[in-house]
Parts: sequence; structure tokens; C-alpha cells
Amino acid sequence: MSQTTDLVTAEEFAKLPDDGCRYELVRGRVIKMGLAGFPHGKIAVHLGSLLDQYVRAHKLGAVAVDLGCHLERDPDTVRGPDLSFIRAEQIPRTDPEGFWRGGPDLTVEIRSPGDTLPEIETKVDEYLSHGVRLVWAVDSRRKTVTVYRPLTPPRTLTVDEDLDGGDVLPGFRCRVREIFE
Repeated sequence: MSQTTDLVTAEEFAKLPDDGCRYELVRGRVIKMGLAGFPHGKIAVHLGSLLDQYVRAHKLGAVAVDLGCHLERDPDTVRGPDLSFIRAEQIPRTDPEGFWRGGPDLTVEIRSPGDTLPEIETKVDEYLSHGVRLVWAVDSRRKTVTVYRPLTPPRTLTVDEDLDGGDVLPGFRCRVREIFE
């Protein structure tokens, strides 16, 4: 990742020209993210499809990919989790323009080869401290999903265990193995 040195606001960040790269805004600094590789993209589609099918079938809300979440102001932070779920009652009648204000109900971070564990843990901490109720950190190398909830120790699941949505996505369940197939 590389970063700029000038602080920018979320509004300025939103107006940056699209150069085909992914960026996040962290405490006013624009951070260039590496492009996702094949395993990352494949996992995002598999898990995103499972989530979207379940959410739509049960009319629970919306699933989004790379949703810009405006978490902090002055200096601003805008994170882009790989997948997000927002409950129906949180979504305004007309789709909001720009970044989502605050954290969604669920965020999913898929670890890319360039991501370090401390970077993932920093994002998880930010999400949880800004209202996210459930975070899934997917590690394609280890084929695990670590589940984070506020005020609860994380739990790492292996391919032979079930991942569930708890009270955030009631009734959602899949075998961790399905995410990596």
C-alpha cells in the first residue's frame, strides 16, 4: 500500500478521478490498495452470492461489494470492506448517494497476499468501534474465517465448521468449505 501526504476530507476523496485502482481514506490520508488476486475475487463472489441469495430470499436488507463506509470525521476515514450487509430497517427508501454513513451491520474482509494480520486487525477494530455488529475475516491461505463481535473474543473457524449469521443474519449458515470451493 502507498499513501499520500496531504489530508483530504471524505468529500474530496469521493471526487478523486477513477484511475482503476482501489483506495481507502484513513484519518485523512489516501491509501492505495493492491488489486485483488484470483483467490480473493473467487471468494468474494462465492460468499457474496451465498449472502445475497439468503438476504434477498428473506427480505433482510442489502448486500454490497466494496461499499465505501464513512466511519470517522475530522480527519475522515472511509473504509471499503470487501462485502457488507445492511439490515432493511437501516436503508432509506431511496438509495443514499455517496458513502454509507457509519458501519454496516456485517463487514467481510478477505485477506489478500499483501495484507498483514495487523492491517486486518486494525480494520476489524475500526469496524467494531463504529457500530458494525459482526465482522468476518476470511483468510484464503489458511482457509479459515475469523468471526469478530463487539466485546467477545474472536473465534476462528476451519473448513469443517459452520459459519452463521447469529443475530445479525438470523438463520444464515454455510460450511466454511463452501466459501473456498
